[in-house]
Amino acid sequence: MEGLVSSGSNPVRVFGGRKHQSRFVPVSTLHLRKSVCGIRIGVMKKQCSPFLVSASASVVGHFENTLPSKEVLELWRNGDAVCFDVDSTVCLDEGIDEFAEFCGAGKAVAEWTARAMGGSVPFEEALAARLSLFKPSLSQLQNFLEQKPPRLSPGIEELVQKLKANHKHVYLISGGFRQMINPVASILGIPQENIFANQLLFGSSGEFTGFDKNEPTSRSGGKATAVQQIRKAHGYKALTMVGDGATDFEARGPGGADLFICYAGVQLREGVATKADWLVFNFKDLISSLG
Repeated sequence: MEGLVSSGSNPVRVFGGRKHQSRFVPVSTLHLRKSVCGIRIGVMKKQCSPFLVSASASVVGHFENTLPSKEVLELWRNGDAVCFDVDSTVCLDEGIDEFAEFCGAGKAVAEWTARAMGGSVPFEEALAARLSLFKPSLSQLQNFLEQKPPRLSPGIEELVQKLKANHKHVYLISGGFRQMINPVASILGIPQENIFANQLLFGSSGEFTGFDKNEPTSRSGGKATAVQQIRKAHGYKALTMVGDGATDFEARGPGGADLFICYAGVQLREGVATKADWLVFNFKDLISSLG
């Protein structure tokens, strides 16, 4: 859903198209090649299949925040809650784009997204516009969930297990849809009450009727609102937000997250990455830093 918000720079895709159907994708060797929007990070295996990769030294060296400060490390290690974005962070894919493609409207949704990125479009307006292009039925959603299981980013399962072993509470906060995120939460062992996401609505015959506009994540600034609600409800002393986009960075602020970690293992958004307290390309960095 980050494609609906301009981050001030073109995103760099760090992995290829959707061809691999396992729950997660292994790390492979990378190569760099030029594209119309700058440097595109791609990968190549003997079978020529796309895989998620860590960024090269040339890309990492472009940023000054790939090594955490002492203060950042202390907040990460001693905090009592971590909130994760889902699309292009916990999962490799953008859920609504994958769903639209499954329903035969991938091109139309992608074209609308491209137009939306040219200006400032309220999140709720962009969400409604994209959904109106394919109006998914309940049966289509059920078929999608059966045929397209979630593809988790490498290392996320181990990271969540390590966080929980260290007695930290884990949340999923997404502009995507709860129906698609529930299977992800189940794999990771995250309780339903720790999910903040949108809800697709259907009529008595399974026809699409819209989305729940009462969810905080259905509106611009929704992730920041969700994090503030979590912080207030539980009184956490220190909370970290992990994500790839501008709406994730917005969650860092008064009453919200104390720390923003930009995960650029799937999408590298330079305008967001440069503002992060800590920029990582591999969840192993976060795992090892927990001790």
